[in-house]
Amino acid sequence: MKNYKLSNGLLMPEIGLGTWCIPNESASEVVKNAIEIGYRHIDTAQCYENEVGVGDGIIASGVNRNEIFLTTKVRAELKDYKSAKESIDISLKKLKTDYVDLLLIHCPQPWAEFMGDKKYYAENIEVWRALEEAYLSGKAKSIGVSNFFKEDLENIFSNSKIKPMVNQFVGQPKHTFFDLIDFCHKNGIVVQSYSPIGHGDLLNDKELIKLANKYKVSVARLCIKYTLQLNTVSLPKSVNPVRLKENLDMDFTISEEDMNYLKSLNK
Repeated sequence: MKNYKLSNGLLMPEIGLGTWCIPNESASEVVKNAIEIGYRHIDTAQCYENEVGVGDGIIASGVNRNEIFLTTKVRAELKDYKSAKESIDISLKKLKTDYVDLLLIHCPQPWAEFMGDKKYYAENIEVWRALEEAYLSGKAKSIGVSNFFKEDLENIFSNSKIKPMVNQFVGQPKHTFFDLIDFCHKNGIVVQSYSPIGHGDLLNDKELIKLANKYKVSVARLCIKYTLQLNTVSLPKSVNPVRLKENLDMDFTISEEDMNYLKSLNK
C-alpha cells in the first residue's frame, strides 16, 4: 500500500478504515478484523463515541501500536483552548495510547451551525493552539483539520506557528471539492477523502454501476480508486470482513478518459 508523506515527514497509509456510525460495542471486533486483513490506518473521532472500542480493537489485534496510524478528532462543539486540551487527554485515555498519529479539529463550526454565517475564526485559533501543544508534547504525531474550507485554512495560516498537515473532507464521485483539493496540495496539505462510497448511497447509481462493470470491480472499489487517483487518502467504512478485504484491493487503474467522465458528473 502506498504511503503519503506529511509535511513533517510522517508517513500515512493511503487507505484507512473509517469508523463513523460503528457502535462502540462493535468497534473492537471491526477494528481487530480490519487490522488482521491488512489495514494499518484507523480513523475515529470523539463524537463517534467509539474511541474505547477502537482502542480495544487495536490492542486485541496484537499488532504493535507503532505500526498503526491512528486518527481522532476534537469535537466540533469544543471551541475554546481549555476544553479542547482536556478532550485530547480524555481521548488518549479512551484509546489506551500515549499518542495519536493524527489529531484533527473536526469542523470549523459546531455541527448545528456548519456552513452557517458565523465563522468561529478566533475560536478555532484557540483550539488549534491546543493541537499545537499536543503536537509539540508528543501526544499527537501530526495535526490537521477536517471540513475546513479555504478561508478557514487561511485563518490558521495567518495566526499560528504550525500549518495544518492534513485536511479531511468529503470526497466521492459526484461530490468532489476540486478547488479545495488543489488549494490544499499547493499548500503542502495532504487531503483525506471521507465517505468515498457516499454512506452506501452510490452503490445503486446506474452510471457508476456501468463504469464499475467495465473494470469488473464493485462500485465501492471504483469510488475508492477514484479518490486515490485524485491523490487523496481514502477512508472507506465497512463492518463486513469480505468488504473490508475488497476495499483494500486496488489493483486496477481508472483510465484518464474515465476519470474525466467521473469528474464531469460532479454536482
